[in-house]
Amino acid sequence: MARGVLEKAHSLLCRRKYSNVISLLESGNNPEIYRESFDYFLTAGIACLYLGDTGSAGAYFQRARHIRMTDPTLLCSQAVLFLRRGDTDRAISYYLDVLDYDPDNKLALSAMEFIRTHGSYEDVCKAVDSGEIEQFYPPLGINPDLIKRIALSVLLGIVLAILLLNFANVSRLFRGVRLPSSSSRADLSELFLSVEELGNAHKKDLTGGTYKYILSDSQIKKSYDTAMTSFQNYRENASLVEINRLLNSNASDSIKAKARMISTYFKEPSFDSLNDYDDNIEYSQVAKEPELYLGCTVSWSGRISNAVQEGRSFRCDLLVGYENMERVEGFVPLFFEEAPYPAIDGERPVRVLAKIKVENGRILLEGRAVYQPVKREN
Repeated sequence: MARGVLEKAHSLLCRRKYSNVISLLESGNNPEIYRESFDYFLTAGIACLYLGDTGSAGAYFQRARHIRMTDPTLLCSQAVLFLRRGDTDRAISYYLDVLDYDPDNKLALSAMEFIRTHGSYEDVCKAVDSGEIEQFYPPLGINPDLIKRIALSVLLGIVLAILLLNFANVSRLFRGVRLPSSSSRADLSELFLSVEELGNAHKKDLTGGTYKYILSDSQIKKSYDTAMTSFQNYRENASLVEINRLLNSNASDSIKAKARMISTYFKEPSFDSLNDYDDNIEYSQVAKEPELYLGCTVSWSGRISNAVQEGRSFRCDLLVGYENMERVEGFVPLFFEEAPYPAIDGERPVRVLAKIKVENGRILLEGRAVYQPVKREN
């Protein structure tokens, strides 16, 4: 059974399901079972690396290194972390170690050539920002899902060509037909509101309760529809805002229960997915109505102060918007269950990926990942 979990994780990694890899490996008692497994920590680290969570990736690679120090894939993975930060001397040291064990290692040779010709601070920053740096990540092989999509596209092309040859009025035949989409998400058809729920969308008796939003039936329906549509469009934050609106409103208990169910299908965002699909919420928006954004994931930049590490946890204060040391938009406590690796440098700007928490009306951040730009050399 244990081996089956790792094999499934490898399959998910090849399919670029990075969040699913982490969820699978960290579920249940897997971390305890695999505490001496090099493959476990290397696989988890590579998944975090591709997710953009370099802090967690570095921690996993360190655990793997304690078990096996000479693996070329691990050494290349650690080298690219140093390369991302502009520490080319450390990166070269690791790549030289790779070449000692595997003189023909194409990844190490390619990275060394890049450092030789494009190793300046500006070039490294450009490679990180553009995603070009990923060419030096451990290769994942051909995505089997991509092969399936290509095969399906070819098959559909053949079918379409046959139909074009045999039918003069092809448009009539295909009217209303929807071809399957490779980007479809979870099936939420069971969460559509029933006729009865639409007819009784709000509570008739509001005594004994506190409601931040008093909504009409049409407003409740619009908010619920927006939550569903936003989820299907990979906009978890926009969906969660409407769910929070409903949960703090006079919507019926049945509608609130279904709204909560929508949120159970959410995927854990990364820096990349937040920028590509979802809405990165500004601090000023959250400050006005914190409860409306509870649980949303944000990517905020600034600087930290009052940093304290307690055991494995780390807490500090994030001065939002203060990255250029000109203006502070807000002062927000930030907490990490696991101290980020590498440690956050309080002397440099930082961008954090975090979930919004609210306690007694005060905004808190539960840290997920950290990014600090490469330090300029004097």
